[in-house]
Amino acid sequence: MASTNSWALEIPSPVAVPRLFAAAVMDWHTLAPKLAPHVVASAHSVEGEGGIGSVRQFNFTSGMPFGYMKEKLEFLDADKCECKSTLIEGGGIGMAIETATSHIKVEPAADGGSLVKVDSTYKLLPGVEVKDEIVKAKVSVTAIFKAAEAFLIANPEAYN
Repeated sequence: MASTNSWALEIPSPVAVPRLFAAAVMDWHTLAPKLAPHVVASAHSVEGEGGIGSVRQFNFTSGMPFGYMKEKLEFLDADKCECKSTLIEGGGIGMAIETATSHIKVEPAADGGSLVKVDSTYKLLPGVEVKDEIVKAKVSVTAIFKAAEAFLIANPEAYN
């Protein structure tokens, strides 16, 4: 029987909440191929323009365990810098994972920066066991936000 599992992650950043959310979440499909070309070969919107129901596809380099993934935006509150997306194709769907959903909220931190809170829930296919995939997922998510952070620090005019 397949089981539902979850993991959570918090990533502190010195970057202001709206800038980090805009770059690392809303516009990541544009920035990823530029900031992480060793991982993301290309990315684009498949459906919609970033609103609820829109779908983005990320195409990965040969160094990744799968060629691509598509995610659908299920919930968005841009004012509160919060969203929820579901992996709908690729990225292990049908091979190891039945479903996977991520909830991201970027909140103000006491130091004036931000705190990224990520909650991910996934359901494995029957007979599949998780080994180091959760660690890899956390490392990947952290890398996304740290790449966006470095870009924003180096480009203080971006996403203001």
